[in-house]
Amino acid sequence: MKKLFSLFLALMLALSLSGAAMAQTAEITWWAFPTFGQENPNDPAGTYEQKLAEAFMAKNPGITVKVETIDFQSGPEKLVSAIEGGKAPDVLFDAPGRIIEYGRNGKLVKLDDMFTDAFKADVGNDALLGACSDGTSYWMYPISSAPFFMNINKDMWADAGALQYVNQEGDRTWTTENFVKALEALHAKGYLGASVYCGGQGGDQGTRALVSNLYGATIANDSMTQYTINSEAGVKALTLIKDLADKGLLEKGTDIVAGDEIKLFVEKVLSMSICWGTSAAKNNPLSFEPFFLPFPSEDGTPKLEYLVNGFCVFDNQDTARADAAKKLIDFLCNDEEYGKKNVVATGAFPVRQSYGNLYENNADYELLASWTKYYAPYYNTMPGFANMRKQWWGMLQDILTDKKTVEVALTDYTAESNKGI
Repeated sequence: MKKLFSLFLALMLALSLSGAAMAQTAEITWWAFPTFGQENPNDPAGTYEQKLAEAFMAKNPGITVKVETIDFQSGPEKLVSAIEGGKAPDVLFDAPGRIIEYGRNGKLVKLDDMFTDAFKADVGNDALLGACSDGTSYWMYPISSAPFFMNINKDMWADAGALQYVNQEGDRTWTTENFVKALEALHAKGYLGASVYCGGQGGDQGTRALVSNLYGATIANDSMTQYTINSEAGVKALTLIKDLADKGLLEKGTDIVAGDEIKLFVEKVLSMSICWGTSAAKNNPLSFEPFFLPFPSEDGTPKLEYLVNGFCVFDNQDTARADAAKKLIDFLCNDEEYGKKNVVATGAFPVRQSYGNLYENNADYELLASWTKYYAPYYNTMPGFANMRKQWWGMLQDILTDKKTVEVALTDYTAESNKGI
């Protein structure tokens, strides 16, 4: 019996060491949208991520990390193809909209064990934690969060006399009426206003924020069970947008996406961007003075969309790779040397309260921090979100090209979006 017991222990030890060896020799892939800012603005996207991978591998010599940067335009379809073809990455750096959908569809590894009581207490925000879950399991581990907002070329606006319509004090909240007046002033001076870009789904939160804020329309109902932009307020907002676009006060961006809109703003072709955020600011140095603004609303109280940056692990039927992927995520978010640095690289605010204020003496970031009280309900994790996004930009195209009236386009959009639920 003693010999059998000793043999059993030896076998268990061998299996344990074998498992450890497998974890130590895991090779994983990390796909990253260009959210991290590069240390040198001239470095190509992915340079910083590669440095992080090398730092991780130095501390974990048995794990190999291959980094691949994907863009916001072709990346979503590339992900779908990889998932369907059984070649999904191990780690993805993205936002809840896509990640929660993947989790619901059984494509991800649950991250419940990473959401310890201590971590959840450190975050201290139920809404933000909820954005990482489908209500049952956690699928995304968050690192940072920040609002989406507008950015204007202050020089152009001052030259056109449009700056008088902007509230330059406090939270800088302003009205739909003054937004229209500013566009009229810019147009009279020969400057291009904002672009209603809808050539694809990239950055579509910007156009949704514009539409929903103008007259108080809601993207979804309070219980997050239906998409609801087909309302009197929604019709009124899109009718105004169509009228302004027909008059040339807004650009009909039917062939561009947010990345193109941002580039046109950076190049001073457009006088404003409706898809600005901390990541855009980090990755797009400007040659002019920017001025951040919340979205205009009829009553002057905006409802802002916001970003949650985080990581997920795809279920590639390999426990060693999944464990290595979790280890990489923990390193990127919580490492003593790199955790805070990586939050700053996203340009956003840490989800962990213990990280404190990482942007001291930065007036712009103090302003953005004050806008958290204007955060709108987070509908990005609703069932059918991915389908709704496809319907959204098609609806805008139909309106701007006169293919459908506003009323018909909104009716069709709402019906098709809710079918996805």
